[in-house]
Amino acid sequence: MLLRMSTSLIRTRREDPADAEVPSHRLLLRAGYIRRAAPGGYTWLPLGRLVLDRISEIVRAEMTAIGDQEVHFPALLPAEPYRTSGRWTEYGDDIFTLADRRGAEHLLAPTHEELAALLVKDLFTSYRDFPVTLFQIQTKFRDEARPRAGLLRGREFLMKDAYSFDLDEAGLRAAYERHRDSYRRIFDRLGLDYAVVHAMSGAMGGSASEEFLATTPVGEDTYVGCADCVYAANTEAVTTPVPAAGDPQARPTTEVHDTPETPTIASLVALANDRRLAGRDDWTAADVLKNVVLTVGRPAAETTELLVIGLPGDREVDLKRLAAALAPAAVDVFDAWPEHPELVRGYLGPQVFGKLGVRYLVDPRVVPGSAWLTGANEPGRHATDVVCGRDFTADGTVEAAEVRPGDPCPACATGRLTMRRGIEIGHIFQLGRRYTDVFAVDVLGPQGKPVRPTMGCYGIGVSRAVAAIAEQHHDERGLVWPAPVSPVDVHLVAAGKGPQVDAALDLGARLAAGGLRVLVDDRAGVSTGVKFTDAELIGIPRTVVFGRRLADGYVELRDRATGERTDLPVEDLAEQLLSEVGKVAV
Repeated sequence: MLLRMSTSLIRTRREDPADAEVPSHRLLLRAGYIRRAAPGGYTWLPLGRLVLDRISEIVRAEMTAIGDQEVHFPALLPAEPYRTSGRWTEYGDDIFTLADRRGAEHLLAPTHEELAALLVKDLFTSYRDFPVTLFQIQTKFRDEARPRAGLLRGREFLMKDAYSFDLDEAGLRAAYERHRDSYRRIFDRLGLDYAVVHAMSGAMGGSASEEFLATTPVGEDTYVGCADCVYAANTEAVTTPVPAAGDPQARPTTEVHDTPETPTIASLVALANDRRLAGRDDWTAADVLKNVVLTVGRPAAETTELLVIGLPGDREVDLKRLAAALAPAAVDVFDAWPEHPELVRGYLGPQVFGKLGVRYLVDPRVVPGSAWLTGANEPGRHATDVVCGRDFTADGTVEAAEVRPGDPCPACATGRLTMRRGIEIGHIFQLGRRYTDVFAVDVLGPQGKPVRPTMGCYGIGVSRAVAAIAEQHHDERGLVWPAPVSPVDVHLVAAGKGPQVDAALDLGARLAAGGLRVLVDDRAGVSTGVKFTDAELIGIPRTVVFGRRLADGYVELRDRATGERTDLPVEDLAEQLLSEVGKVAV
């Protein structure tokens, strides 16, 4: 393949776009890889499409290598399968819905578990047909409330999704591990620095779930790791080490104290130490039981209910963690205090929630026998030695408290957690039988009795991977593509007229005939400085400059990643490039 910049749709920009928030967005726009078409939607220009295709080729090769079979489901789907599974409402406002001319409801597919299960139900009848895994590389849609960061958070995106079907749990685990290993090979080939972390399943359902996160400061996902062991998890999936429970009856009797003007944790702790409440002057925020009122509603429901979260006063509620724990329910901040005079703002304690019929969930640190300084449910008053299991009980525990650097590792207990940010580029799930149960997918088993298959789901954000690679592979001058995903293999720059252009086109034709992808900057009337700037911005691994030494038979080979420059005889260059690039070609 030979592209000439004089005739190709390649338009670079000197200035950063005003709405570009992250490096990948800024550079992909400036270098002419994508163009904004609508909020959360982008047109792929020729260079961008080539990168997208090369990533797709790598993903497709690794999927077929482990026996997955490629299909292609429609993107426009009938509502009924999603109503049957419950996800029509579980997704809430995150899906695009529409009606056809006959009034039948449809959606633009966010994912295809339902369709995969129905296809297997339609075509497979015997245990002899299993195991089977189907995959596709397909456009998906999510109605993001705030599209941002270019390709990282769009409404339309390209995704690889695969669905495995096995007859038992051992088969599911084997399929899961097979895809886990395949994902490692894919992301290694893409040149990404990534972490594999425990994750929440969310609206997908199922049990085991892991994310592949490309490490970058601009990532929307925060994850933790332990320096003493291999534990890593998205903060949504981090579990809290549970302290030992005690005897609730062994604690001192509850005392109520006047604590005027202490609506905050800090003011309460200061007063408690100043007045030596319960004979103590060592109170800290961790000794306070904070009670946070929220509202919870099911997707598409017209009503909400109150929910109170109890947690140590030195922690804040992480709404993202809480939403993941309560999915698919929607969580929001409570602000209707005048309508609920039974809830005393700033002085709320757990002693009354059972009587009020308010659902109460506590942090795992709030164990039976633990005693707390907390609200007395009267203005200006708090109580000491309010004991869990004696003075109040909870309706359950929930992981809702913020995770902080230095927290103990839930796996090894001795290590401390560190925090990093990343872009989700892959997610794998052990779905189990949620969807095969919903659609009664049964096949004849080896004993002549019906067997219900179990499913796994494995996704890769293909278009998001383009942005993730750009985030990790750029410098102050522009993009620096890893060779396996670069839109072309060699960029030839004619730094002059006549002989330089002819020589560049001649070498380009020879390289293209040898199977390489070549871009030739043959633009007339464009200064050499602009051509060099564009070459660095576009970010091809190898640039060949046809300059003043061409008369002596030499050209300059530049390595985009290292900056190394080497003068080489033009006659030897074709053979060298064909040999070197062939080693990294997909």
